[in-house]
Amino acid sequence: MGRLFGTDGARGVANTEISCELAMSIGKAVSMVLTDANKNRPRVLIGTDTRISKDMLEAAIACGLCSVGADVMTLGVVPTPAVAYLVNRYNYDAAIMISASHNPCEYNGIKIFQSDGYKLPDAIEDKIEAIILDEVDVPPLKVGGDVGRIRACENTVHDYIDHLKSTVDCRFDGMEIALDCANGSASISALKLFTDLGAKVHLLHALPDGVNINDHCGSTDMAALQAYVKEHHLPVGFAFDGDADRMLAVDENGTVVDGDQIIAICASQMKKEGRLKGDTAVVTVMTNMGFYKYCEAEGIRYTATKVGDRYVLEEMLKEGYNIGGEQSGHVIFLDYATTGDGQLTALQVLSVMQKTKKPLSELASVMTIYPQTMINVRVSKMGKVRFHDDEDIAEAIRQAEAQLGDNGRVLVRVSGTEPLVRVMLEGKDKAQIDLLAQEIAEVVREKLI
Repeated sequence: MGRLFGTDGARGVANTEISCELAMSIGKAVSMVLTDANKNRPRVLIGTDTRISKDMLEAAIACGLCSVGADVMTLGVVPTPAVAYLVNRYNYDAAIMISASHNPCEYNGIKIFQSDGYKLPDAIEDKIEAIILDEVDVPPLKVGGDVGRIRACENTVHDYIDHLKSTVDCRFDGMEIALDCANGSASISALKLFTDLGAKVHLLHALPDGVNINDHCGSTDMAALQAYVKEHHLPVGFAFDGDADRMLAVDENGTVVDGDQIIAICASQMKKEGRLKGDTAVVTVMTNMGFYKYCEAEGIRYTATKVGDRYVLEEMLKEGYNIGGEQSGHVIFLDYATTGDGQLTALQVLSVMQKTKKPLSELASVMTIYPQTMINVRVSKMGKVRFHDDEDIAEAIRQAEAQLGDNGRVLVRVSGTEPLVRVMLEGKDKAQIDLLAQEIAEVVREKLI
């Protein structure tokens, strides 16, 4: 992991950790790197989610880009996967998304995509970091007619929606669904997308005010959607996160259907239709044991990567697989997108429901979920660094693994985007894994705060 860019871009509290000065420096460095690579005047897209710091950081990044000669087109509020799609469609050299995804409004982040819609490779991120942090090169400021221009794009949402509609081969007439937009980016696209395909939409949390993004809503807090689906007797509800690159579902009983189940449902349908490349799904080490059991029973192969969508994507590209993702609901359908896309995923799930005429609860029930316990322990920045070398934590993990034996597993890791150590245990006995998780978390708390 880089010093500035983690597993999902640069992220932190806006105006302190992600300052205007840093944003401008990133803009300058990106423009310099693109100019070196392209030997011409680079063109860069910028999109944002709905959080209040978006305008401030967008202005800073755009100024940095223009000062080193790049032209900028602003997309306004859009989902992250829209930025990844449009940079290729509009034939731009790079794109920047200003978003902190599922984090609260005080956070913001900067993700950079190259011209083909994929996130920057590590080598280019390292070069940008070296320019900013080590000052190995000084971005050459332009003057006169060489200074970049900024303009706004007006067709962004329509172009993206048209693309998403092209990914399904059926309509959803007669289906009544709920959509929780997390007061984020999906607020500007979800209603039109799903109503255009015939669904009757109940829209929740789609009135962003700059500070209510992910606030007791969306895929990080499913309670409101669960209650709404049950109360209104709907067959399904979908919850997106702040930048709409994730989705978790709720079945007709108000039960959450997570990313592991969604991948199982969609991979199974793709296999039946002969569309599952290599008969393989790519997941992560956090994926529930029940997913592996399901795949073995269905003749679906799987491979598990480190946690982080970039690692899932790397494996998919390396081996030619076309579905992969995480339990969090970040699912990549590589036939249609270069990154996770919550609205695209919702369309694929609806398509399976429509084709099979089965309720979501029945589709999800084919996979048995083993109990999991997750405790997020907030630690200091230096605590994240010390984690890997702390023998007391390692010993607590070894003791828990010995007690679980073959009936469970332990995974303790540092978050790639937040100052957290995530303690996850999985096993047949919920009470046992709860107790062991608390014991490990307490050691982490004592040693790393």
